[in-house]
Amino acid sequence: MTGRLMLLDTASLYFRAYFGVPESVKAPDGTPVNAVRGLLDFIDRLVRDHRPDALVACMDADWRPAWRVELIPSYKAHRVAEERAGGPDAEEVPDTLSPQVPVIEAVLDALGIARVGVAGYEADDVIGTFTARATGPVDIVTGDRDLFQLVDDARGVRVLYPVKGVGNPQIMDEAALREKYGVDGGGYADLALLRGDPSDGLPGVPGVGEKTAAKLLERFGDLAGIMAAVDDPASGLTPAQRRRLDEARAYVAVAPKVVRVAPDVPLPEVGTALPRAPRDPETVRALAARWNLGGSLQRLLATLEGATDGA
Repeated sequence: MTGRLMLLDTASLYFRAYFGVPESVKAPDGTPVNAVRGLLDFIDRLVRDHRPDALVACMDADWRPAWRVELIPSYKAHRVAEERAGGPDAEEVPDTLSPQVPVIEAVLDALGIARVGVAGYEADDVIGTFTARATGPVDIVTGDRDLFQLVDDARGVRVLYPVKGVGNPQIMDEAALREKYGVDGGGYADLALLRGDPSDGLPGVPGVGEKTAAKLLERFGDLAGIMAAVDDPASGLTPAQRRRLDEARAYVAVAPKVVRVAPDVPLPEVGTALPRAPRDPETVRALAARWNLGGSLQRLLATLEGATDGA
């Protein structure tokens, strides 16, 4: 696709929908479908507001890849609900959200919206690879700041960062990143690994917070420049900064591979064009009745038809 590609960090969005839509939204059998309905409403609004030519729902086939855990064992460790020897560990997910995920997947498939997850990789990596391969502008929709590292004005890559819902997302381009964090997209991964992220189990460099990390990057250019300054007595690092960075060498050596999204995931061949009509209308009707998807699904169907007519 050479038109505008929209990449959804799907789990980020359905978690947001789950917590934003009341659990009183239920299927006829009483099963909550708030995450399903909320996600459909999100996609409807995103397509209407941003008019993508292509759309991919990127999935976490492995939310905690072993190759990342081998490098930093604490990576997302606090979110493990159950360790599994034969596959990905089970993630802590609310009891009433877990049953909704297969419904979300079935609805997306019946609609014909591309849904891509790759074994051994997170959705972030799938997004990173689609972005690397894109020949036109890219809108990444996520509530995860890690993906700010992909922002690239020259290639038209931006992040739509939901604040409340998705109706008025914060548009993160390079100007917005520089204003908020003092770095551009290329520098954000270095900032993140220096600062650390408790929500992902990344320790960061002790004593180096976000502001200090930004100042170090501004002064020395990138992570390699900062670590070179540790070995240069004339670099101007404070004794405390030099000591902390020196003591963190083992972490700094492996953290980039963990923090940076993979640009080379083996993506399957998949049609990404925004569907004009559902791929499987009968299944869409059956899912709508079984799960009480009502107006949320009907609005999205109408928007998809209208969006492609006007594209």
